Amino acid sequence: MLRMPKALIDAVFRFDSTKINPWIALRNTIGVAVPLAIGVATNNVGAGVVAASGALNVSFSDSAETYRERARRMVLASLLVALGVFVGAATGWSAVMTVTVATVWAFAAGMMVALDQSAADLGSVSLVTLVVFASRPMPPMQAFLAGLMALGGGLFQTSLSLALWPVRRYQLERRSLRELYLELARFTEMPLQPLEAPPASGQSTKSQQALSALNRDHAVEAERLLALLSQAERMRLSLLALMRSRIRLERESPDSREGHILQSLFQSAAVVLRAVADALISGQTPPAMDLRDVNDAADWLRAANNAIAGDAAFQIDALAGQLRAALDLASRASPAGHTEFARAEARKPRRLQLGSTVAILLANLSLRSTACRHALRLAACIAIGDSIGHVADLQRSYWLPMTIAIILKPDFTTTFSRGVLRLSGTLVGLLLATGLFHFLHTSAAGDVVLIVPVMFLMRCFGPANYGVFATFVTGMVVLLVAITGVPPQQVMLARGINTTAGGVLALIAYWLWPTWERTVVAEVLARLLDCYRDYFRVVRNAYQHPESRLDRELDAARLGGRLARSNVQASVDRIASEPGTPAQVLQSLGAILATTHRLAHALMAMEAGLLTSRPAPPRPTFKKFADDVELTLYYLAAALRGSPVTRTDVPDLRADHRALVHTAHAEADRYTLINAETDRITNTLNTLSEQILRLVGADPQRDQEGAELLH
Repeated sequence: MLRMPKALIDAVFRFDSTKINPWIALRNTIGVAVPLAIGVATNNVGAGVVAASGALNVSFSDSAETYRERARRMVLASLLVALGVFVGAATGWSAVMTVTVATVWAFAAGMMVALDQSAADLGSVSLVTLVVFASRPMPPMQAFLAGLMALGGGLFQTSLSLALWPVRRYQLERRSLRELYLELARFTEMPLQPLEAPPASGQSTKSQQALSALNRDHAVEAERLLALLSQAERMRLSLLALMRSRIRLERESPDSREGHILQSLFQSAAVVLRAVADALISGQTPPAMDLRDVNDAADWLRAANNAIAGDAAFQIDALAGQLRAALDLASRASPAGHTEFARAEARKPRRLQLGSTVAILLANLSLRSTACRHALRLAACIAIGDSIGHVADLQRSYWLPMTIAIILKPDFTTTFSRGVLRLSGTLVGLLLATGLFHFLHTSAAGDVVLIVPVMFLMRCFGPANYGVFATFVTGMVVLLVAITGVPPQQVMLARGINTTAGGVLALIAYWLWPTWERTVVAEVLARLLDCYRDYFRVVRNAYQHPESRLDRELDAARLGGRLARSNVQASVDRIASEPGTPAQVLQSLGAILATTHRLAHALMAMEAGLLTSRPAPPRPTFKKFADDVELTLYYLAAALRGSPVTRTDVPDLRADHRALVHTAHAEADRYTLINAETDRITNTLNTLSEQILRLVGADPQRDQEGAELLH
């Protein structure tokens, strides 16, 4: 039983040293200091402070991502910050207008949780910017110019980030996965020997550790790396089983045909595994490979009328699917493959694009959506906090709604820990900045010098603990205001009161409408599988009855899947922030989420095939395969809800797929497409079955901590 007081204390004092990055801190410090220095040197301090504020807010979007992704995010942050400056300053003349705009903006910012953490952070930063500049009303033209200055500061920060970052993202994870795949390839080339443990155990452990930080990273590349790890784990077991079958066959007949077939199979597998390993580092798409010899080996062993050979054939079928999946993932995870994947997504009708922003947001406009509930809670608190500040005519009242915007998050633990750390950090930051200003203030230029170490410490050590961040960001804001001529001693009490009021209001709001994610994550996952089962059912009906018009049913099923998927993504993010959650559970949930995304891509590719291929008579074996896909999704959802499901209850989809592709039929584009996508579905659902049954404790290698936590 989790003891909440200790868990919450752990959340407050947790210091994640892996998030310390002095290089990012250095370039962000330069991005803020240069506009300030230029403003002071040209005797235009106000403009310098506005530009530095833009650079400061955009710096929170800086990271160690690829150039393209980082540029996209930081440019978008620059535009949103500039818009926040303009709208806030232009509407700050009217209290009613200020509260109305802030409330609507808060709802929109809260809805960004439905997309991903990066979008949520952008929404939060833009909301804080709006609230702050609403306290400094300006004429429309002056507000427009202020927005341009903030945009210039943000773009300057962006240019520094793009110019100075020398290392590709995910390099450590890619190298670790490469070693795992190389070790699997070496295992297939080893001499015959009885092995008691799965191959590449050490490399597997290192990869699990290296990729553990990706469980909350929902970028497409991160999810593909997690999926590659899952496939490697499955191949370890398949290769071990095949090696043992080969040993048994060699013992019965040292020079048997079956043994030679397995030896040839291992050589083919080694070639594929090395190609995947090379692609992970080279960034090049692996060459196309024909795995028909693997399938032929399975067919020959199946016909050998030998129990051991029959078992080996079963494992070969599984291994073939895993090898195809690894090749597909490696090709799409390379820069060239990533670009081609993006182009392929863009060629689809917008409604069939997995990451369609508008579609996801529309799907989440429901009280069943975690994002929508968070957006309503945030909007209500901002409206109340902003109204209190105007009605009570509080000095520096913007600190009240600003604190709410920073503290209030979708989960209780983050909200609570941020509330405590924000209040304590603000007090320490006020004292720190006031002391620095009192003892070291000489001139505006001297204040710029004071800001440099504060900014560096905030960006370097702030990501490791929110209390550290709150302390230094408070100091930064105080010193920025002090440069404009307002001594911090004059407003210290007002800031303390408003920060306390905002923090208390945010905590009360979540206390009135709380959610402990660990109690609902299994049900949220089960609902996702239910939605994918409904979606698959409509798609299969469209293939089996091409004369029917199922456009509305397809749209509704797809919309339901998007809503369910975004809820799972948000749920995994929140449970990762809750103290007391075992690392193994977080790893399992991250892997499950990555696998479900791969399933979604396969289902959408099947739907897209309805538009790109000519109708063809449905094969009888397709009905059996489709029935078992639905049954598999039903059993997995039931397992997540606590039903006693075991691995033997789940249908043998690989056998169904083998029967499907071997059905005699005339060549048709639709059959070719179905064969390819059903192979992906088979591999994905087999992977998902192992992951979920292990998580809920229905697998021999069960995760006991996960089973106890989820049920």
